Amino acid sequence: MSDPNPYADDSYKWGPPQQPGHPPTVADGQGNGQPGPGAPAYGYPQQLPGSATQPGPGYGYPQEQAGQPAYGYPQQPGPPPGGGVPMLAFGDITVMNDQIVTPAGTMPLKGAVWTATDLSRTEEKIPTVAIVLAIVFALLCLVGLLFLLMKEKKTTGFIQVSVTSGGRHHSTMIPANGPETFQMVMAQINTARSMSI
Repeated sequence: MSDPNPYADDSYKWGPPQQPGHPPTVADGQGNGQPGPGAPAYGYPQQLPGSATQPGPGYGYPQEQAGQPAYGYPQQPGPPPGGGVPMLAFGDITVMNDQIVTPAGTMPLKGAVWTATDLSRTEEKIPTVAIVLAIVFALLCLVGLLFLLMKEKKTTGFIQVSVTSGGRHHSTMIPANGPETFQMVMAQINTARSMSI
């Protein structure tokens, strides 16, 4: 495996003719776009300029700014900027000890006005399975009609939570998963109202 190719003769070497003992170099005038004399052909290896051999961050590894961790690296969990500990959260509204944090900015907690609007609805219908079973068993006996008493409840919609404080206003929508969602949100709103006094 380490033997040279026995079929190769040393009379011809691939590539442009080179002077013995001199590796190909960057051509004269290559920096300004004009090839110089003795420029190597396109695609052949060339020595890198000195600026390219300087150590630096590789692609995808951002430099760390002063006091700021690099983007994309896992961060240590901690309180959000602005201080305080998160107490409550309504969608994208977070209530801290002394302030309310929203995508629109921060608001003071003292004097905040909270509102909640129920925009959900609960529908009750007979499921398809009950109708099919009622038809099948109605032919056998009248007991199959009892399957029509099966009901299915489905809640759709949102609960809108709004906060106004310090001349700012922000609203968020919380999906309603069931008929009890509005009562749970109202319990949290009442806690936020008591903290705002």
